[in-house]
Amino acid sequence: MRPGPLAGTLAEHVAALAAVDLRGDARAREVVVAGSVVAVLEPAALEVRLRPAVAAAALRTPDVEASPRGRGWVRFAPPDVDEFARDRAIAWLESAVRLAAEGEQPPDADAIR
Repeated sequence: MRPGPLAGTLAEHVAALAAVDLRGDARAREVVVAGSVVAVLEPAALEVRLRPAVAAAALRTPDVEASPRGRGWVRFAPPDVDEFARDRAIAWLESAVRLAAEGEQPPDADAIR
């Protein structure tokens, strides 16, 4: 399976970030910061761990649902990757990377599940 447009765009962006590792294959690539998985890139979706307030806001946008990965995780699977979908995905990915790089764990996020 080849990476889709969302995964390809995000993988290129992740490669430019400092202190971030990508591991996995074309089916699912984990974004790892300081030993913690902060996002998972799939060919047509992004799953990302966010602060509760950011995750709650993300859930109110199109093509986003709670991720089965747990609290604070959302799944973004836009049918088309336009500039707005790309910008949201990159912003959420960068937010997750910053959160992990700061050594923070999202607090209990029951409100967003």
